[in-house]
Amino acid sequence: MTVSRTICLGFIAITALGTLLLALPLSISQGGWSWDHLLVALFTSTSAACVTGHIVVDTGTYFSPFGQVVLLALVQIGGLGYMTATTFLLLLVGRKFGLRDKIAVQQALDRSELRGAAQVIRSIIATTMLFEITGIFLLLIVFTPTHGLQRALWLATFHSITAWNNAGFSLFADNLIGYQASPLLNLVISGLIIFGGIGYEAIFEMYTWLRDRLLRRPGRLVFSLNFKVAVSTTVILLVAGTLALFLVELRNPDTLGSMPFGTQVLAAWFQAVTPRTAGFNTIDISKMTTAGLFIMIALMLIGGSPGGTAGGIKTTTLRVLTSCTKAILQGKEDVSLYERQIPFSLILKAVGVAVGSLVTVIVMTTLVALSDPEINFISILLEVVSAFATVGLSTGITAGLSTFGKLMIIVTMYIGRVGVLLLMGAILGDPNPSVVRYPEENLLVG
Repeated sequence: MTVSRTICLGFIAITALGTLLLALPLSISQGGWSWDHLLVALFTSTSAACVTGHIVVDTGTYFSPFGQVVLLALVQIGGLGYMTATTFLLLLVGRKFGLRDKIAVQQALDRSELRGAAQVIRSIIATTMLFEITGIFLLLIVFTPTHGLQRALWLATFHSITAWNNAGFSLFADNLIGYQASPLLNLVISGLIIFGGIGYEAIFEMYTWLRDRLLRRPGRLVFSLNFKVAVSTTVILLVAGTLALFLVELRNPDTLGSMPFGTQVLAAWFQAVTPRTAGFNTIDISKMTTAGLFIMIALMLIGGSPGGTAGGIKTTTLRVLTSCTKAILQGKEDVSLYERQIPFSLILKAVGVAVGSLVTVIVMTTLVALSDPEINFISILLEVVSAFATVGLSTGITAGLSTFGKLMIIVTMYIGRVGVLLLMGAILGDPNPSVVRYPEENLLVG
């Protein structure tokens, strides 16, 4: 039982437990039970545990308060990650933190070192609680005037947790379209999405920098390469995504065209943030132009940053691959970022992630297209990429997919959450080191 197998089987166990709980008549608001509920429970449990947000039913009306609590618990566990959640529980009961636990946390969080793993877990839990509680208090201001304090408290709690974990579940039938003109809700939800998806390591470094500046401590913090790449790439994608969606959808009367200018900018910003694996929407995705949908697909495939609650190939993978291209164009043999040379093993990992992700998307898109030929291609592609990148955005075709199509989306969500390389490592086992070196020979490429 390798660490990768433990993580993969752990997510399966969480999904199975969530399926059983969501399939109970107690979890269904209208009462009664049928075999259709089992598929709904399996789909919803997978979507929650993989922090995706894909739905085949209306969350707010289909599930009872008990079912909604179960769903929220699955989102929280899925966002923290199986190893993080279980390790924290072990720390609470006083179990000794062994070497195997440290290795598991290192692989689950994609950390470069083993030391301080227990402290990192505690910091992650504390950071999660801080952001989620802050989001709850701010969202209460939005929901209380129209829903009353008691209902607003549950709405704020639900949406704050799902936003921080980049899940995208909403208790409103139209997601957040009814609040497209609310600056506070748009900024709070988008802020939770960004910080939840940027990675805990980047947040820790940001906190250390702010603490040193406020306390006026001597010395200057040197930001890590991971921080520089994650933050700079995130900012570039957010700005470029906002501008691109604003220009593409500006003349579309079904999305931005009929809004005032301020609301147009706010909606374009929110739609640029949410493909970073969140899944919320303040405009009708099914009415977007084909160009707008394709931009969303590109943003979803990139996703967030390592170590956070986001999916996709990650911002760091994108920067490594673009830096490789830049090095080739400049005639260099070494790949560098911010005056730091990238190890060859990291380049191979980035290539493996990109190729594995593209193969997964191509295969799953083909299978869903074969099972549901009446659905247009761009909607299927967005659905599959959204599932793989654990986003949850859809043009509304999810509920209408065939049983086989829904099962393929379930598999895609699972692969996207655990990661292509981790899943292959779990299937194939740990690699065997080899001392064999073969002679080099040139190959025509490009």
